[in-house]
This record gives sequence, structure tokens and C-alpha cells, in this order.
Amino acid sequence: MFSVFESDGRNLSVQLDRRLGSLVDAYETCANQLIMDVPAASLTEVATTLRDEEQFAFDQLIDLCGVDFSTYGEVDWATNGASSSGFSRAVEPHENQSTTDSEKRFAIIYQLLSLNHNQRLRLRVYASGEPPIIPSVISIWNSADWYEREAFDLFGVLFDGHPDLRRLLTDYGFIGHPFRKDFPLEGNVEVRYDEEKGRVVYQPVTIENRVLVPRVIRDDGRFGSSEEVSE
Repeated sequence: MFSVFESDGRNLSVQLDRRLGSLVDAYETCANQLIMDVPAASLTEVATTLRDEEQFAFDQLIDLCGVDFSTYGEVDWATNGASSSGFSRAVEPHENQSTTDSEKRFAIIYQLLSLNHNQRLRLRVYASGEPPIIPSVISIWNSADWYEREAFDLFGVLFDGHPDLRRLLTDYGFIGHPFRKDFPLEGNVEVRYDEEKGRVVYQPVTIENRVLVPRVIRDDGRFGSSEEVSE
């Protein structure tokens, strides 16, 4: 596991705060990895510094992904019971679909690696606005190319400065962004081949929405240990 501490004992967060403190919002750690919140307006400057300065030398962007924080922390399906008819959330719209600050609903996560210092660093950048938009880092790390296209396709986040921001995983005529939490489970349109027209056509979906059943905690101990079952 990579540590947030360098081999000579210096704390990475102290170095970052000393060099980039005025450009960074906050720090936290998770699973022994440092997470740094960076404002979108400072992303280009911070990313360039992290790549170019020897004390950091984060020369590799190994991953980039999007996150939708709407309804974060809600537990609508918490239950100790079972149901033979399913639960209604997959059918009926949730009353409070987004309980998160609209300015912090979407975030882009960057996983950086420094081979010279044997370290990792995670950046979290919130994309505000509608559509949400943040600067592209493709000019800093070339590997961001398809990662940013994927995040645009699935979450609808725009990357200002990307030279070819097209959908990557869905079809050209796809409507919506399927990893957004308010995207309907059955989608918006469906595709079929029309024999009369001799081509593929798009039409409103004709399938019914699925009913998802959450994990159920059973009280009879059937999946517990032998001692639990005997009790």
C-alpha cells in the first residue's frame, strides 16, 4: 500500500499546504491515502505544480471518474423485513431526489501516482453549474483523454479545453447520462430495427420500470454462525 508519508518521514499534506495552501479547500485521509479538495478555478495551476515540481512529481494520472453526490447518505431502503411484492422506489419517483448542495452535486476524482516518491494522491474537484463544467487536464496528463470523455458520457460533466469531447460508451443518439442518480432505470428511449423503414429507429421505451429489492437482514439466523443459530 502506498502511504501518504514519504520515505524520509516528511508529511505530504504539510508539503502541499506549504506550497498550495491558498489554492486548496481542504484535506482529509481515507484508507491511508490523502484526499485534496481543489476548486475548479485552481485545478490547472495545482495539477501543473503537482506534475512539474520535484518535491511532488505526480507524473501519472492513473484514473479519473465522476461522482453524483445527490441523495448521499440517505438510506431509503433500510429494513429488517422481506417483501413478496417488492419496494416502490424503483417505480415511484423519490420525493427529494437531490438533497445535496447543487454546487457540490457532481465531483471529478483524480488518482495521481508519483513513481519517484512512491506515493499516491487523490484530488476531488466539484463541478458546478448546469451543465456542470471544469477545466480539462488533458494538456497536463495525456491519459485524461478517454477518462474525461467517459465522465462526460456517464455524468454529463463538461471538460473545458478537451479537443474531442464526444460520448465514449453510449450511442451517438443516446439521451441523458446513465450514471446520474436521477436517470430513469428503464432509460429515456429504446432502439429497434424497423423493417418497413429499413433502418434502426429510436422510440419511447415500452418496457416497465424494474422493482429492485434491497438486501434484507433476516432474523432467523439462517446465515449466521452455529452459535448464533443455536441462540
